[in-house]
Amino acid sequence: MTSADTHAMDVRDPELPGRLLTTERDALIPLLRSRPENDFELRTACPGWTVRHVMAHCGAALMRVVESRFEEGVFSPESNDRDIAERDDWSVDRIVDELERGMSEAGPAIAKAGGVLDAVALGEWVHAGDVREAFGEPGAYAGEGLPYALTLLARYSRKRGLPPLHADLDDVDEPLRLGDVSGERPPARYIGDAATLVRLCAGRPLVGTRYELAGVKEGELNLFG
Repeated sequence: MTSADTHAMDVRDPELPGRLLTTERDALIPLLRSRPENDFELRTACPGWTVRHVMAHCGAALMRVVESRFEEGVFSPESNDRDIAERDDWSVDRIVDELERGMSEAGPAIAKAGGVLDAVALGEWVHAGDVREAFGEPGAYAGEGLPYALTLLARYSRKRGLPPLHADLDDVDEPLRLGDVSGERPPARYIGDAATLVRLCAGRPLVGTRYELAGVKEGELNLFG
């Protein structure tokens, strides 16, 4: 890979996180509004969190971005738990309303932040996958937002200093390069579908998936661990 190729991969599109959020909003919010209230008590892949907890966390995080509320320790596990607890007495409709507003309005604020909040949009998209997984919906970590999510995933993997990884995706035309792209280290190799790669990088369960991974351990690819 040439230095020009690497530079092109790292050029930030400031509108991309917002596009990912609104694309996912249009798929997720109707799904949430169609489900009975007891479905929000289903457990998710996030330890200790139900669908309701995940949605409360997502809405709170996005509204912090919209309202520029970034006190010390924000987005830490303790801060996330406090946000969820503050919404314990909210109705499901109110939680979904806040989430819809956050997904609609956070994009411009993320764009202006220069890249430091781009991972918030990626995390919200992954959590939408957690919800679909809990509901038993197909395509949990895929859908129309997948191309945007893969771009953010690649950029964030470099920011986090993940080992270099060359991913040949069964369902995407071009290979994806994650982690260190300097060429100083030989890349590991992934062969499989894009949704399973997302699961690997997000530390989500891999039961029932098929893929090949060589040159790196699964845990080394976890972006959110």
